[in-house]
Amino acid sequence: MKGVFTVTLLILLLILQYTLWLGEGGLVRVWSLSEQVAAQEQENAKLRERNRALEAEVLDLKQGLDAVEERARTDLGMIKKNETFHQVVEPAAPAKK
Repeated sequence: MKGVFTVTLLILLLILQYTLWLGEGGLVRVWSLSEQVAAQEQENAKLRERNRALEAEVLDLKQGLDAVEERARTDLGMIKKNETFHQVVEPAAPAKK
């Protein structure tokens, strides 16, 4: 009787250990989810910083003409009246044989 009770307790302990470590809500799953949460928090921080920069750029475009002028010059290649546009072309590298 004592041996059967001991074996039953050991089997119960093994089942509980399996559930604790490898079950659906086990420690392995919790560690995995913790790593995923940390990675997502880092990604969110990067995106928040990007959003702040874009928001500042939008405000600058709405409020000041300097930003609009800079955009027109860099993105569209526009120049003002009485300005001369100079484009510097680097010589092509010789072909390797």
